[in-house]
Amino acid sequence: MKHIVCFHLFNDYSGSPKVLKTVLNGLLDRGYAVDLVSSRGGVLDELAHPNLKRKFTYHYRFSSNPAITLLRYATIQVYTFFVAFRYLFSKDVVFYINTILPVGAALAGWLTGKKVVYHYHENAFVKGRFYRFLAWAMQKMAAEIICVSAYQASFLKRKKHVRVVPNTLPSEFMAQLHPDPASAFERKTVLMLSSLKEYKGTREFIKLAADLPQFKFVLVINDTQENIDKYLNNNILPPPTKKFGEKYGECVGGNTGQRWLPSNLTVFSRQEHVAVFYNAATIVINLTDRHQAIETFGLTSLEALSCGLPVIVPTVGGITEFVIEAYDGYRIDVQDLPIIESRIIEILQDRTLYEYLSNNALSVSRRYDLHRMIDSVSAVLTIQTQ
Repeated sequence: MKHIVCFHLFNDYSGSPKVLKTVLNGLLDRGYAVDLVSSRGGVLDELAHPNLKRKFTYHYRFSSNPAITLLRYATIQVYTFFVAFRYLFSKDVVFYINTILPVGAALAGWLTGKKVVYHYHENAFVKGRFYRFLAWAMQKMAAEIICVSAYQASFLKRKKHVRVVPNTLPSEFMAQLHPDPASAFERKTVLMLSSLKEYKGTREFIKLAADLPQFKFVLVINDTQENIDKYLNNNILPPPTKKFGEKYGECVGGNTGQRWLPSNLTVFSRQEHVAVFYNAATIVINLTDRHQAIETFGLTSLEALSCGLPVIVPTVGGITEFVIEAYDGYRIDVQDLPIIESRIIEILQDRTLYEYLSNNALSVSRRYDLHRMIDSVSAVLTIQTQ
C-alpha cells in the first residue's frame, strides 16, 4: 500500500484546503494510506475514510498582530518538524506538502531522505521577501513540485520536475450545482466569494452594489461574523448625502458606528457549503487587486463556470487560463470599476449575451476533469526519485 504523509498549515474553507480534500479523497479511494497533519476547524475535518490512518491536529489561527502570527507559525513549524521525525524509519513514505507554508515538515523530510512533493498554490514572488524565501526552500528540497497553473510555474527558476496540474472540483460539489441559464438570468444577482484581505475588493464590491441598486448583490466572506462586523464598522463609509440615502439599508455597528450598507447587498460570514449561493446567482465577480496579489488559479471562478455562471476576473494570473474574454466572461481589473459596472449591466440586461456566456462557461468547466487530476497527482507521488 502506498503511504503518504500530508502536511497543511491552516485548515479553513478557502481554496487550498478544498483542493487538498479533493485530492486526498481521490487518493484514498485508490488505496493510498494517508496520514494528515493540519489544524482543526476547516474543510479537512470532514475527511473520513478507512485508509485515513492518522490525524495529527493542532490549534492555529492568524492574529492582527504580525509578530504574534509569526510566533504561532514558527511554533507550528517546530511541532510539525518533530511529527515528521516519527517517520524516520518508515520506508517508502512520501511527504506531501500542501502550499509552501509547512516548511518545518519539508525540512525534516529532506534531512531524513524522504521524497518531498510540494503542491504549490501561491505565487510567492508577488507576496514579499518571506514568501520568496519559502519558495527558494521549496525548490531546494522538493523532489517534485505540482503547480496549479502554467502562469504560476513560469515564476519558478527551477524547471525540472515541475508539473502543472490544474485544480478541479469534487464530484459531491458538482452534484449540488443546478445550471439553468434561463432561470439564472432572471435572478439579476451578482455574487462574490472573498475574504477580508484588503486586496480582495470588499470595498469595491460594496460600491458596485451602491451604484447599481437595480440588481441584487451577495457577498460571502471567509471569516467570522465578529471580524466581518468589525471590518465593516471600521471601513465602510456612511451615505455621502441624504439624497442617496435610499441606497443604504442595513446599519453596521449599531448606534456607535452608524455605517450603512446598500439595501440591495447581503453579506454572509464563512460558509461550509457554498453551492447554494451559486445556484442563486446570475454572475460571479473576482475583484482581487493584481497589483497586490495575483490569483494563481481562481477556484471560485471555476465553481461559477461549473454552474453556468459568467465571471468577471482580473486580467492576469492563472485565472485567465480558463476565463476567455467575451466567451465565458470578461477580464477587467478592479481599478477599472466603471467598466466592470458597464459589463454587469450589459450581461444582466441582454438575455442572448447571457445565455451565450453561460453555455460557454459550462463547456469550459468540463475540461477540468477530476479523474485526470487525481491521475496526475498520483503519478507525481509515485515517480521514483533519482
